[in-house]
Amino acid sequence: MALGARLEVRQGQGLVITPQLQQAIKLLQLSSVELEAFVEGELERNPLLVREEPEPDLDAAEPALRAEENFAADRIPDSGAEPDLDISRESEASPGEMATGDLMTGEDPGGAIDWSRAGSGGSAFESDEDVYQRLAEVKTLREHLLDQLGVAGLEGPRHAAALVLVDSVDDGGYLRCDMAETADRLGCDEAFLESVLEVLQGFEPTGVFARDVRECLSLQLRELDRCDPAMQALLDNLDLLARRELAALKRICGVDDDDLRDMIAEIRALTPRPGAAFGGEPAAPVTPDVMVREGPGGLWNVELNSDTLPRLLVDRRYYARVSAGARTDAEKVFVSDCYSQANWLLRCLDQRARTILKVASEIVRQQDGFLAFGVTHLRPLNLRTIAEAIGMHESTVSRVTSNKFISTPRGVFELKFFFTAAIPSTGGGEAHSAESVRHRIRQLIETERPGEDVHSDDRIVEILRTSGVDIARRTVAKYREAMRIPSSTERRRLMAVAG
Repeated sequence: MALGARLEVRQGQGLVITPQLQQAIKLLQLSSVELEAFVEGELERNPLLVREEPEPDLDAAEPALRAEENFAADRIPDSGAEPDLDISRESEASPGEMATGDLMTGEDPGGAIDWSRAGSGGSAFESDEDVYQRLAEVKTLREHLLDQLGVAGLEGPRHAAALVLVDSVDDGGYLRCDMAETADRLGCDEAFLESVLEVLQGFEPTGVFARDVRECLSLQLRELDRCDPAMQALLDNLDLLARRELAALKRICGVDDDDLRDMIAEIRALTPRPGAAFGGEPAAPVTPDVMVREGPGGLWNVELNSDTLPRLLVDRRYYARVSAGARTDAEKVFVSDCYSQANWLLRCLDQRARTILKVASEIVRQQDGFLAFGVTHLRPLNLRTIAEAIGMHESTVSRVTSNKFISTPRGVFELKFFFTAAIPSTGGGEAHSAESVRHRIRQLIETERPGEDVHSDDRIVEILRTSGVDIARRTVAKYREAMRIPSSTERRRLMAVAG
């Protein structure tokens, strides 16, 4: 068979993802925080994009202006005399007297004024917003330790070594460094570093600078004068306590049941993470993308949160002026590209908002039982059901529900919370939601009382099947372990210790 080269023209269909379509898909799956960062970048890059500034409400501002005028009229004496503008007399006063006026009349000559905000355009007195912000600022553990280090009396090399150890404390209050390695790095003896650590372990909160849980609890017990040999033996065998091997602990500690129960109660009253009470990095609050409110007649009103929607406009006047002044082809192409990209971005943002609202509305329609009656009425739901109901692809629904939150009368939830697996019913009726079944398992275990039978996994299966839930024992065990609930044997031991 002879080989040869030839040209052919073939016609076919194919889906081509253009850069603009890629941008639309990317915008759909961004969270509100990520979308805001993306919009900021586009505003810096595209000169034709501007933010839509809200118009001032003049009707609402008039009462405030009138109140301000009345306040000014009350403060200014209506005597008809010209105001005293004698600068020479004012210059003789001190800065504090000039700033405070009649407030400094000699009753408190030693009064001090906070000049930290001088020169920044701010008042010397804090506004309500400043006070709330200052009260909301929580001192970190490191700042708390540095405050105590300043009055600890350590000087020279001991103070320098203490600073290094303070920087090695994690958020829980534990020392996360190797003492031998740190001593070698600082060029000092390990015994010298241990003596510094001994001083630091006396700081508040008690238990800070510990290297493990045993040392942390030991420091707290020493302060309470309860670290006797029996308690120290219990601390040395915390692994046996975690496994609830009470008989072995009684033998090692040399105590009876009552003494062991009291010792365990004392350990439970301690704090395994002494640094957790101090502030760390502030957690960003969750801002819901969709708001759900109960309307008249048992209906639910679904609307987008306007605070999370970017308000952008295309500056057409600036576009007309710039395009008219473009001279070269490169300038004309740049202006034209900016204009088309700005219009496309606005269309993408509008389509994103419409898609989120459509998906959220269908989720609310499917899960109205949860909104009305609680988690026990959460229905099984998957992406395909929502996609078929609104005429979209499952991948689109998946992108919409990622990192999006909805505010309901029962709290703020991620949209993916409402998608749960289906567990069949024993009578062939409507399937049960996996989340509602987990909730019922948790309720059954929480209602257990000392002196009564503890529900085993088999017993929970029997109870659920009598209520119409066809579930296997391994599924119950999987849900129980996912909720970090111990087995029936461990729960029985816990009740015996607590009793």
